[in-house]
Amino acid sequence: MARHGTSKSAKAPKEPPTEPVLTQENFEKELKALASKAKEETWSKWAGEQAWVLTQSGVLLTLAAVYSNVSELSLSPVYGGIPSSRLHAKGVMSACFIGWSSNLWIKRNLPLKPQQLLPLIAAYIPMVQFFLFKVSGFLGAFYGPVITEALTFLPLLLLSVSCTATILDDLEMSTGRWQWLSDAMPGICSFSFLKAAEYFSGNTIQRTIGASFFQTRLGLQIALTGLYSLFAPSKLLLYALPAVLHTALFNIHVPFPYATSSLNTTMAKNGWSLLERQESLTGYISILESSKLGFRVMRCDHSLLGGEWLTKMSGSPIAEPIYGVFVMLEAVRLVQVKDPVPDNQASAFVVGLGIGTTPAAFMQHGIKTTIVEIDPVVHEFATKYFALPKNHTPVIQDAVSYAHEMAEAGVQYDYVVHDVFTGGAEPVDLFTFEFLQDLNRILKPGGVIAINYAGDLLLPAARIIVNTIKTVFPTCRIFRESAAPSEETIEKDGRDFTNMVIFCTNAADEVKFRKPVEKDFLGSGARKVYLLPQHEVQESVFEVQEEDGGLLFKNATERFRPWQDKSALGHWAVMRTVLPKEIWEDW
Repeated sequence: MARHGTSKSAKAPKEPPTEPVLTQENFEKELKALASKAKEETWSKWAGEQAWVLTQSGVLLTLAAVYSNVSELSLSPVYGGIPSSRLHAKGVMSACFIGWSSNLWIKRNLPLKPQQLLPLIAAYIPMVQFFLFKVSGFLGAFYGPVITEALTFLPLLLLSVSCTATILDDLEMSTGRWQWLSDAMPGICSFSFLKAAEYFSGNTIQRTIGASFFQTRLGLQIALTGLYSLFAPSKLLLYALPAVLHTALFNIHVPFPYATSSLNTTMAKNGWSLLERQESLTGYISILESSKLGFRVMRCDHSLLGGEWLTKMSGSPIAEPIYGVFVMLEAVRLVQVKDPVPDNQASAFVVGLGIGTTPAAFMQHGIKTTIVEIDPVVHEFATKYFALPKNHTPVIQDAVSYAHEMAEAGVQYDYVVHDVFTGGAEPVDLFTFEFLQDLNRILKPGGVIAINYAGDLLLPAARIIVNTIKTVFPTCRIFRESAAPSEETIEKDGRDFTNMVIFCTNAADEVKFRKPVEKDFLGSGARKVYLLPQHEVQESVFEVQEEDGGLLFKNATERFRPWQDKSALGHWAVMRTVLPKEIWEDW
């Protein structure tokens, strides 16, 4: 019989013998592996913690930097761009210093985490600004922007910097002989980061403002409040409800149809109406109409770009302008030159559009006209609300670069009109020697240029710019829009702010005007009164002074800042007499 059971071949093979586990060598290897793993985990954890600290502080500083730009923008419709920015940088620096140096005191004395107050402050800023704008006439353009920011944005910035300093306390820095540098670096780097974020966000906002609701002044403020709430959520947000409701229901600055309708209801009581408004790269642009006074104007921040009477004169193809200076610019056609050019063969290069009074008249005369305007909304509104003829060449571009392109290409024009203005001060980049040289290159031999200058004639800026112009265009005459005020009035006001036109030609030894004929007036009563320049300014007013510092070159424009500030403050006061204060405050 066969034996029962498994054969030898079916038996499981024996495992090879293994080394004993607890040998000295294996024990050391295990210890090294555990130490390496622990070290790796510790470093990863440390790196993650440091990255989180830097991320928190970076987000907080970025939000504050963006709000810095938004704060300036929010003030500009009420105070103008220059008064709003005049002391802004100093306020930012002061708030940063106080916030950083007092972070321990704030941390110890507040009964809650300081970060939890940030969204609350952000939520109330639009409401506080709304009520402070109502007293802007009392505060004035000198103190108003400073007081408004001191009660709105600067507390937000101060607390943001204080919270950043507290967060960065958890950042591990090297010690030893360079300890003093380690202590200073967080503050230096934080301020540098803030200013860089402020610069880049400012450029981005300027390029894209007005493209959507969240790219408007109020829209950005609302978005920033939401981002602060995400960064520091807390039950305190319930206390922001009154501010949120006010902004949503009662703040007429919100660019929504219901807010505009509410604003118009209020304005209608005084015979005013807001036809349209939009925020754009040069400022807050709106079209206003007074049924009581019978005219329509285009506004940019705290300035007027021009206006027209609502009733045309019988037989006139174009509306009557409310400002004579724009009519006076048309007198380039009247300057006597050796070889006059018929209108239907002439060409004109216009820098700056406004409502289009001068270029519209050129086109009516049959002159081929090119308009260079940097702001697309200004061009759109001039076409839509002031009947700017469409038979022109629009160039929506910076005039400095475009004029240089045309000069390099050899393109030339019979007439050049230079008509630019920025909130009470001269846009110095458009009055530099280099830019004027480009305009001279695109002016044909036998051509005429008219330059509108608006500013305070008591300031050195007027002398410098006039002498820069006359260096490029030696044959000139200068005319004011209206007669000069008395010495008593100038002394009382402390300024002589005016619009004037400088006529220059390269086709004659002196500037002389032919007598206008009926067709020059285009059937317009305003042109019969203002077309021919009347109030000449003597050259002695612009005699060079030692303190002027020479001509205006593109790399030496910063010296104009103090004069621009003073001129803009004077312009603000003048504008408050042109339109009712409610028009400026309610924008």
